[in-house]
Amino acid sequence: MTAAPKAVFFDYGGTLDADGVAWKERFRPIYRRAGIATPPETFDRAFYHADDSLTAEADPHLSLSDVLHEQVRRVLTALGCCREALVEDIAGAFFRQSTEHIRRIRPLLERLSADFRLGIISNNYGNLAAICRQTGLADLMEVLVDSARVGAVKPDPVIFRQALAQMDVRPEEAVMVGDALARDIRGARAVGMRAVWLSPREALPPDLAADTRTAVIRSLGELPERLAPWI
Repeated sequence: MTAAPKAVFFDYGGTLDADGVAWKERFRPIYRRAGIATPPETFDRAFYHADDSLTAEADPHLSLSDVLHEQVRRVLTALGCCREALVEDIAGAFFRQSTEHIRRIRPLLERLSADFRLGIISNNYGNLAAICRQTGLADLMEVLVDSARVGAVKPDPVIFRQALAQMDVRPEEAVMVGDALARDIRGARAVGMRAVWLSPREALPPDLAADTRTAVIRSLGELPERLAPWI
């Protein structure tokens, strides 16, 4: 008999701070509105370079607003147009979007916390705890697992097993919710966790659609109903 889930783990970026849209894709229109129009491949290179450099530094003290300003500053520097007013406009717009979304989903997370132990498994910059303190998520989450602190990134089984060990639950007692099919969903399923893909438009590929321990939702608001058959 399949165990009922005791724990629900969430990805952070694109899952808790937006309904299934990754940071790069949410940043892109904000840059355009700020007058920064570059070819997609140029923007992507600048974004990933900023991302990689912040990950390498792994500063645990950076809050969400800190890391957004620094990320934008590095992107604009790479694009040759770094001005502090632009940094403030772009980082500020993203921060407001993210924190407003988290504010809206907090009642949902509070309801879930009555039935499940909650945690986050995130490919992050080493500052997941600081982000959660600033956004008010810290008091709802029992476990915070940050790739830069663990030394392994999703979909590496190490990061999922670290989270399970910290929560003291078996894989079959845990559910992973995330927006990245390969990192979150396939990574979690590979270690025996159930998985719920937050995908606004796409359907599960055939192999996962046939898997009764994998599901898809279009927004986090659908999560309680999707978890119900597993309880």
